[in-house]
Amino acid sequence: MIASSRAPLALLALSALGTAGCGVNDDDPAGRARTDSPEPKLEIATTVAPITSIVANVGGDRVKITGIVPEGTDAHTFEPQPSVAELLGEADVLYLNGLELEEPTRELGGKNSPDGAEIVELGTKSIPESEYVYDSSFPREDGKPNPHGWTDPGYVRKYAEVVRDDLSARDPQNASYYAGNYDKFAAMIDELDQAMRTSFNTIPREQRKLLTYHDAYPYFARDYGWDVIGAVQDSDSEDPTAKDVGQLIDQVEKEDVPAIFGSEVFPSPVLEQIGRETGVRYVDVLRDDDLPGGPGDPTHSWAGLMHFDFITMTEAMGGDASALQAFTPRDVAPDGAEYPQ
Repeated sequence: MIASSRAPLALLALSALGTAGCGVNDDDPAGRARTDSPEPKLEIATTVAPITSIVANVGGDRVKITGIVPEGTDAHTFEPQPSVAELLGEADVLYLNGLELEEPTRELGGKNSPDGAEIVELGTKSIPESEYVYDSSFPREDGKPNPHGWTDPGYVRKYAEVVRDDLSARDPQNASYYAGNYDKFAAMIDELDQAMRTSFNTIPREQRKLLTYHDAYPYFARDYGWDVIGAVQDSDSEDPTAKDVGQLIDQVEKEDVPAIFGSEVFPSPVLEQIGRETGVRYVDVLRDDDLPGGPGDPTHSWAGLMHFDFITMTEAMGGDASALQAFTPRDVAPDGAEYPQ
């Protein structure tokens, strides 16, 4: 049995109805009701789409997953609708990134426990404090590290480990299923990691410099030999001042970067200006947490997101993305999660 699942009232009612709800085995002299109905699934809530996808790849079809943060929404400032409170009141667990990324959602979840969802912060459990990144967007004096661990495949492996262990503890009957999904997911991460390193090695080290709209890549940059030279939007979603823009223009010219990167979801006049004034190519299609395609598409996954972004970066920097192109992004388990659009 699932340790913390709340059986829906409708399911209890059907059980009480006995022969009316389940039918009677005519070959059984005691007239006992059939007991071949499936076990209730764990009810899981998640926040941003990459987190939802990671959880779905481990939980597969043994869990019911509902995302909270619509794709293309700024998770830092997203305010959940009142209906989310009802969802969290019914869920067994809320998986979020943590590291103070989704504070309004976490606070709402907290108000709904102990009767609602238990909160598990994947990023907080996966990234040791000694490995936190503080930078211009997330300064150390504010006490909030950069939370974007899911752009680094190495940390995503740890995210998935946390999900595997937590699901197995809640639902030991399916522990081997979750472990098998994790193993396949980890193997795919290794495959992606190798393709990334092969492609990035075609870019001279001094050219691997990122100026982006949102500061979502510092953990990735540290582990794969890139340098983040700046980000236009800070953690409070504010655009830079005229002085800040001038400094970014000077830095782009000094660093001699081949391209600067904007967001597919949030157009940036500031980056357009920097591109015009420096003559540097402006690539405005990166995705921080908005998965490619739509739910049900093969590329609508965490792996599909990483595949798209890293091919885009490699090609914009003049590298050869053949190794990444050869990688096939996919889900390793059925993804029936609800992704709000």
